Amino acid sequence: MPLNLPTNNPEETGKKGDLYVIATPIGNREDITLRALNVLGRVDLVAAEDTRHTLRFLSHHNIKSRLISYHEHNERERTKDLLDKLNSGLSVALVSNAGTPTISDPGYQLIKTAIERGIRVVPIPGVSAAVTALSVSGLPTDSFVFVGFLAKKKGKRLEQLRKLAFEKRTTILYESPRRIHTLLEEIILNLGDRNGVLCREMTKLHEEFVRGHLSNILRSLKERPSIKGECTLLVAGDEGNEDVSMEKVRKEIKKRLVSAKGSLSDIAKEIAKKYNLPKNRVYDEALKIKGD
Repeated sequence: MPLNLPTNNPEETGKKGDLYVIATPIGNREDITLRALNVLGRVDLVAAEDTRHTLRFLSHHNIKSRLISYHEHNERERTKDLLDKLNSGLSVALVSNAGTPTISDPGYQLIKTAIERGIRVVPIPGVSAAVTALSVSGLPTDSFVFVGFLAKKKGKRLEQLRKLAFEKRTTILYESPRRIHTLLEEIILNLGDRNGVLCREMTKLHEEFVRGHLSNILRSLKERPSIKGECTLLVAGDEGNEDVSMEKVRKEIKKRLVSAKGSLSDIAKEIAKKYNLPKNRVYDEALKIKGD
């Protein structure tokens, strides 16, 4: 079945079960809609990223539903199993540990294949960490880019960051607390020391928003003995420096190379700071000029 055909007509789906994609709280257990609670209480099966986590949440709301695990490590085989159950007429609710399923969480393959097979897919909207953070960020919200988690391999990650260097819209990233230092350092090098907001433990007891230049956010985090809770980082878009052309920057690089004062890295760092440009962008230009 073509992906663009409607599949939410019960007459078309016959006796097949419905697949509900349900957003759950990112922290505070009360951040759940009445409709979501109602659906979770009446479906035949709840496919959960972590059944223990979801069981505690359901128990808090006095809901007793049958649970089955559905996470990144069993997604392929479990998708087939869930599709068989949906085809047999059972209703399934898909939930992640926090927020909206498939947004940096498992579920894409299940939803995509369910649509292809004419199974009714029903969204039950609610919380999303990205939108929650954006709404209180103080950064432009009229247009934004959601990236989620960057690649774990450094080479691929730096390639992704370089592509974001000229992005004009607010960028939303997810990161673990143990890697947030590295991420901030790499963003500063590749995008420049922009304004940003680090959101941590949103909707929980120790909710925190650290705002300011990325270098100030990094300095604040390094002063702490530890960082807890998943992090949502928002970075202001590229405002550009209209007073500086890259040709002007290239001329200064050439001049500095002729004088042979300082290493290539030092030259790039000083020029980047002078013109408010990302160091890596200036360094790449310096490498090209030196190569020529």
